[in-house]
Amino acid sequence: MYAIVTISGKQFKATEGLRIRVPKQNSEPGTTLTFENVLLTSDGKDTVLGNPNVKGVSVTATVLENKRDKKILVYKKKRRKGYQRKNGHRQWFTEVEIKKIKTSAKKAKPKPKVKKDKKESEKSAEPLKKED
Repeated sequence: MYAIVTISGKQFKATEGLRIRVPKQNSEPGTTLTFENVLLTSDGKDTVLGNPNVKGVSVTATVLENKRDKKILVYKKKRRKGYQRKNGHRQWFTEVEIKKIKTSAKKAKPKPKVKKDKKESEKSAEPLKKED
């Protein structure tokens, strides 16, 4: 089973036991987070799409640590002017482990199809005759 969940404006595919790096969350390591913005769920047989979110589904995760990513160099230059600037940036992230994908207890049952009699369907298919 997996779910596509939105965390801080970014979408992640979550499966139970998976460790993912998400944008920085204001929480201490060991705390439990619940994400309600689930866009899609699939259990292998059925896939449920939300409009925009799936109702009654949530993803529970445990915060493992808050860290900073590798340094990214930002280099600016304007040719023939002697202008050069070099800057570095390290983005914060939170590493979480997905514990559970909770779905709603009630599942929508498909409506049974009503079969029409052949005679009724033939009558409705015939064009109406005009009488003068």
